[in-house]
Amino acid sequence: MSAVVHDQAAPSALDLRERYGEVRAFTEYLAAPLSAEDQTVQSMPDVSPTKWHRAHTSWFFETFLLQAYLPGYRPFHRDYGFLFNSYYEAVGPRYTRSQRGCVSRPGTGEIAAYRHHVDEHMARLLTRDLDDRISYLVDLGLHHEQQHQELLLMDIKHVLSMSPLDPPYAYPRRPAKPAPRTQAAVSWTRCDGGVVAVGHSRPGFSFDNEGPRHEVLLQPFGLADRLVTCGEWLEFIDDGGYRTAGLWLSDGWAAVNEGGWDAPLYWRCDDDAWTVFTLHGRRPVDPAEPVCHVSYYEADAFATWARARLPTEFEWEVTAAGQPVNGQLSGRDYVHPRPQPAPSFYGEAWAWTASAYLPYPGFRPATGAVGEYNGKFMVNQHVLRGGCCATPPGHIRGTYRNFFPPAVRWPFTGVRLAKDI
Repeated sequence: MSAVVHDQAAPSALDLRERYGEVRAFTEYLAAPLSAEDQTVQSMPDVSPTKWHRAHTSWFFETFLLQAYLPGYRPFHRDYGFLFNSYYEAVGPRYTRSQRGCVSRPGTGEIAAYRHHVDEHMARLLTRDLDDRISYLVDLGLHHEQQHQELLLMDIKHVLSMSPLDPPYAYPRRPAKPAPRTQAAVSWTRCDGGVVAVGHSRPGFSFDNEGPRHEVLLQPFGLADRLVTCGEWLEFIDDGGYRTAGLWLSDGWAAVNEGGWDAPLYWRCDDDAWTVFTLHGRRPVDPAEPVCHVSYYEADAFATWARARLPTEFEWEVTAAGQPVNGQLSGRDYVHPRPQPAPSFYGEAWAWTASAYLPYPGFRPATGAVGEYNGKFMVNQHVLRGGCCATPPGHIRGTYRNFFPPAVRWPFTGVRLAKDI
């Protein structure tokens, strides 16, 4: 997650008002199938309760816009700043992240009242003449909320997976047991390399970690025109991929043994048949779907097994340039990776890259507390590209840099291969 760059054209006040209503309503739409009990559970330290996401995104608007720019504004509750601050040291102390699930109060009804309070006052602010700084902060808050919409779905999937009943988040429109399909052989999109420009430069929103635009040198390479499929991953499993130490980085092999990994997260083998838990319940693994919920370590081991490698983030960016771009999350009826038409470079699962998450040359964090949004996380993380099935429309770009530690598996993370040519 990153802070906004302030050298772009400001969105109009009308556009911001319309987008504000749409984004805020979509968060509530995503949370609607969940009970108060669902919204309170924290299944591991990396997961946040749904009601916390709903409150934290409201806290963001309250803290960085209403308290700063709406004269006479009074916070909804004096202690909500402590409860719903995530990691902004400059704003003040905060409640321990790993214990968010211990807080039963405020309940979901009180969180709904908080969101309504913030929305009412943001409506007042958005009718005023907005300078560029305020406009950018509103835009940042909306993209921040879209990030949390994706996180909300990732988190509740992990929460629901803890139940032996395999409860669905929502019921899908497509059949629960689709017929197994096959995926066409992978093709390679060739790039001759050379000095290329990467990073954000066009008008429109971007996070600060997407710039400054700069040049890099690439050697000739090929990039797979689709993500690795579940069928290909089954071959990796059957060939002893999780039992062959030579395929793995040292830290990865330690993670395999410590975690008892023998398949992607949410997979289970019953009576010699693999099933996968989805947001719509458990069903058979579809060989044609992109594999999902694998760590960087697993992605790297698979690439080694496949006699390929993971792409750098810049190899991905220059290859995907000019391809159709949009988020895949259109509703809650089906949130799961679908088989990809080839070639396809966006959507379904975030693709791990071989690139460490580091600042670009000339990077400077934004001023003030929002500068903590990004730069301080540039260590011990890897970059992912391309968006996923839970990425909202309008919230993905060719320069978007997602990032996670290499051992995580709960996000919608997949694999795209590269090779030297």
